[in-house]
Amino acid sequence: MPDAQVERAAPGGMPDAARSAFRAADIGASLHVIKLGVRPYAEMLELQRQVARARITGAIDEDVLLLVEHPPVVTLGRSAKGANLVASPELLVARGVELFEVERGGDITFHGPGQLVGYPVVDLKRHRQDLHWYLRQIEESLIRGLVPFGIAGSRVAGLTGVWVEQDSTGRAHGPRKIASIGVHARNWVTWHGFALNVETDLSYFDLMVPCGIQGVRMTTVALESGGNAPSFASITDSVAKALGEVFDLAPVDTELDALLRIAAGAAQSG
Repeated sequence: MPDAQVERAAPGGMPDAARSAFRAADIGASLHVIKLGVRPYAEMLELQRQVARARITGAIDEDVLLLVEHPPVVTLGRSAKGANLVASPELLVARGVELFEVERGGDITFHGPGQLVGYPVVDLKRHRQDLHWYLRQIEESLIRGLVPFGIAGSRVAGLTGVWVEQDSTGRAHGPRKIASIGVHARNWVTWHGFALNVETDLSYFDLMVPCGIQGVRMTTVALESGGNAPSFASITDSVAKALGEVFDLAPVDTELDALLRIAAGAAQSG
């Protein structure tokens, strides 16, 4: 499972029979969409974990999509190989790039300005308990989210992510990767997620072998839209809408403070 990691339920968690009954009887219908602007990676890593814990306990009773841009950062997933980080520590510092080792699946990737990063916190017990299925749903959400901008996203067999194989005129070219995906799950609740290159400075990917794929070509929405790049906000809204459609959820714009108050209130009443 190269781009996903799952932790099993700890002893004393919900029994399988009860979990199945819960899944059948209580299907959520909303998706809290939290638009956070530019936030440091460390802050968002802790926020993801906090929201995931609240989703696991039921303190947050609907799925959540955290949407953000990061200052430049390289992240190493559980299957990352040291040789895939080409840049020296000194070069990373010189370019203002942070480095994190994290629990998600997958290899090495970059997050930075001009990139839409999405962290879906989804309870797969309410959908389908299958990480491979979940990865395909995230890919489908991104593919659908690109359609309004004339970009035909696609999959490449054996690889996770979203690719573009035609230019804006419909002519076929070699596949170019426009979005990367790496997820983690505990008790079938997900965090980490996807990174869609909207107007990202692709020179940052020269610091690594992106996703551990030798010879991969990265691209952006701006490059693939034929010089008529859509706004970052419109891309964000389109992806959120598409993810709601794919998971059969109604996106609801929610402020972070409101979401955390929901979680705190449920914890106190429990």
